[in-house]
Amino acid sequence: MNAATFGPWLRCYQRRPTAAVRLICFAHAGGGAGSFRAWDALLPPSVELVCVQYPGREDRFADPLVDDMSALTTPVADAVARLANRPYLVFGHSMGTAVAYETVQRLRGLGVRQPQWLFVSGRPAPGEVVGGEVHRRDDDGLCAELNRLGGTHDEVLADPELRRAVLGYVRNDYRLIETYRPAPAAPLDCPIMVLRGEDDPELDDGQAYGWGRLTSGRFDVRTFPGDHFYLVPQRRAVISAILSKLDPVLTRTPVAWPSMP
Repeated sequence: MNAATFGPWLRCYQRRPTAAVRLICFAHAGGGAGSFRAWDALLPPSVELVCVQYPGREDRFADPLVDDMSALTTPVADAVARLANRPYLVFGHSMGTAVAYETVQRLRGLGVRQPQWLFVSGRPAPGEVVGGEVHRRDDDGLCAELNRLGGTHDEVLADPELRRAVLGYVRNDYRLIETYRPAPAAPLDCPIMVLRGEDDPELDDGQAYGWGRLTSGRFDVRTFPGDHFYLVPQRRAVISAILSKLDPVLTRTPVAWPSMP
């Protein structure tokens, strides 16, 4: 699958036409589809990985940035809706939790079935964190925030040209999430699982349970060793936790699905 197949918004690094379920992933601020590329080798053949590609980075570096949640999630939801011909899961990390949640709400508005599970990682529920000033800082202040959270290689910020390019879309993403104000909405029907690092400064245990009010379905919280980017060293454990929520039939038995129209 390439960009021409699913359009500009979605990436799939390995086609699995007989997969019974899709896992759709939303990256953190400054991240892109490539943040989840290493997950592909750890998934069973019955799960196809699809990653949302935000504009302005990786293979969409030349595309205009989007700093408004509605403007971002409208085309993403349209793209995901075309994949809802089979069961799917949604995973978002940090900023990606809010983008994922708003995309699922928009899918519901389009009459598309909700995911089997919504997995949210590293950020309190929408509405519990409002505002922020990181996007207004100078470049050094923005780098200080990236260093605080980790997840950005030192050599990226040490190279002046690379730093300038990266900080452009990082600042955009912080503006998006810090100006985001969720509209009132009914709880989702799909179950929600919160994943967090035990030393994450962005999401403590009490805040994690705030996500429970956003679903009328099942709710679970899982804590892993690590900080805000715990999901990198804990990649296998995170994927195992996700797969544990699936019906075993969906993870063990390949199913022949009709091809996309």
